[in-house]
Amino acid sequence: MSRMGFVIDLKRCIGCDTCAVGCKMENDVPPERFRLNVLDPHRDPQLERPLGVYPALSQFWLPTMCQHCSDAPCVAVCPTRALWRDDDDGMVSLDKDRCVGCHRCEEACPYDALSFADETTGTADKCSFCDHRLAEGQAPMCQTVCPTRAITSGDLDDPASAAAQLVATRETWVLGESTGARPNIFYLKP
Repeated sequence: MSRMGFVIDLKRCIGCDTCAVGCKMENDVPPERFRLNVLDPHRDPQLERPLGVYPALSQFWLPTMCQHCSDAPCVAVCPTRALWRDDDDGMVSLDKDRCVGCHRCEEACPYDALSFADETTGTADKCSFCDHRLAEGQAPMCQTVCPTRAITSGDLDDPASAAAQLVATRETWVLGESTGARPNIFYLKP
């Protein structure tokens, strides 16, 4: 079994939203939905405000998507098992055909990673880790289009993977560590 995850280098991310646009295009995400958002340090997608007090200011951006948690709260509350954690790769997957649109997963997710904006289907939508691309030996689209190479994906349990090596050698943090969800997206400190 592997544990797929992302490592995002916040020193490299320039907040350009190319990852979000690439994700939308690759996965045919409707205009009103996003599987990936790039937020400022205040976790606000609208306002970009630096941290600190002048002249000691800093700014970074935070790409966020489904955290593919090891103890995913969304999986625990899904009444139809439309969400599950895959035994082979550790990713949290979604079967839209099983989703009844109850919104329990959206309420349980501490990362605001599920959306229900599409009124046509009424079903959940989330980052799939571009599993269709992984099956073809390609990287997720967000990683592929990132102009600064800020996003690295791979098996976090394989010491030979670039993602695992970054986690082992650099200082990292995860979002919402106190939730106990054990997310598999690691951020390299800015």
